[in-house]
Amino acid sequence: MRKFFLLSIIFISCTSAFAQTVKDTSWKKGGFFALNLSQTQYNNWAGGGENSLAINGMLNAFYNYKVEKTTWENSLDLGYGMVKLSNNPLRKSDDKMELNSKYGKLAKGKFFYSGMLNFKSQFTPGYNYPDDTNAISTFLAPATAIVALGMDYKPCDYFSLFLSPATGKFTFVNNQDIADSGLYGNKPAYLDSTTNTIVHGKKSRAEFGASLSAKFQKDIFKNVNLLAKLNLFDNYTDEVSANRGNIDVNFEGLLTLKVNKLLSASIYGNILYDDNILIPLYSDVNGVKTQTGSGKRVQIKDVIGVGFAYKF
Repeated sequence: MRKFFLLSIIFISCTSAFAQTVKDTSWKKGGFFALNLSQTQYNNWAGGGENSLAINGMLNAFYNYKVEKTTWENSLDLGYGMVKLSNNPLRKSDDKMELNSKYGKLAKGKFFYSGMLNFKSQFTPGYNYPDDTNAISTFLAPATAIVALGMDYKPCDYFSLFLSPATGKFTFVNNQDIADSGLYGNKPAYLDSTTNTIVHGKKSRAEFGASLSAKFQKDIFKNVNLLAKLNLFDNYTDEVSANRGNIDVNFEGLLTLKVNKLLSASIYGNILYDDNILIPLYSDVNGVKTQTGSGKRVQIKDVIGVGFAYKF
């Protein structure tokens, strides 16, 4: 009996030790953080110029689950930047907050039944400089949430194509002054002939339609990683039937070049077109910038940086 008891203890101890050494490979996590700083200083410089100071931070993180026939992919993208020119106060140069989550069950081969959630907003108020008094955006104004059900095609680890015939897109403008302007597809405020507000603008807008989401992420060369994302959305339920064929386009690309463990360079680009977003239009009258109205335009943003980086 004593031998059996002793052997049992040894077996349990060995089993426990083995279990502790086996890692859970169903979860994979990682990401990339970069902090870039640039400065230009002039003193008695004959060629002229303007002193400047700029700082920009970027975080891209993922936490994915995969076991047998189930996948769950989660990612968080954050970005923020500030710039100072001469004696002007600090101004925001970049502001991004995006969360993605996609859950899938294997259907057949490389196809998965999937559901996707996407949320976007920003951290701090944005302005149409030189006007730094009237904010045109702020936290949750606007914010967009997309919920979609469809089929996900994953032929390899670095590419996926998600198609959804049932997508809900919700825009929130959680600031009444900004909602009254109607810049983000929500109904603007109704004004009388003396510009007094009769009915405030709507703080939300709901759309239903179809969407496509494609993602590519891979080391294309040694120490060079490319991340590219394309999102398309078509609103079935636009109140104006002629606009139901207009497709919202959002393309993002991030190229990171790793110099060593702590230094890297990054190039980020974003091309956006939303048929419901109105961009302020300006004209220069005798050297004075004057707003003449608003209209639909392609939006373009790029951020280039060299500095501290850490991959985890």
